[in-house]
Amino acid sequence: MNTRYSLGLSTLLLSLAFTSALASEKSITMEDLPPAVRQTVEEQSKGATIRGLVKEVEGGRTVYEVEMKVDGRGKDVSISATGAVLEVEEEVELASLPEAARAAIEKAAASGQITKVEKVTARKRTAYEAQVRKQGKRSEVKVSEDGRLLPGD
Repeated sequence: MNTRYSLGLSTLLLSLAFTSALASEKSITMEDLPPAVRQTVEEQSKGATIRGLVKEVEGGRTVYEVEMKVDGRGKDVSISATGAVLEVEEEVELASLPEAARAAIEKAAASGQITKVEKVTARKRTAYEAQVRKQGKRSEVKVSEDGRLLPGD
């Protein structure tokens, strides 16, 4: 039993070390941002309340994320180390989606409750993500503008 415990603990610690080596996320301040990233954050957050800034290194690539509220709705912007906007996630109303996307989300949610909908724009493409709660379990549905189901991230 002791050997099993040691092996399990070793496996857990190795997994945690490997995971943290692949991706590390750290809360930062505006002063910590490189100038190009700071400029993009300032442009993207006009009229918003910044709720947090995060620096993440994943696979040797640094990405900054600014979390904010705009008119009471969440908006997250991912920015490269050069200041380029990589992805924008904006909380939206289900009714504002294109008909095909809204219908696909409602169909996938079935009898579940849609708790949050986001418009996700990356590389000039738009998709929609909905968080669904059904029988106490949470899941996510991601669809294209034309209603095709997309794989989650």
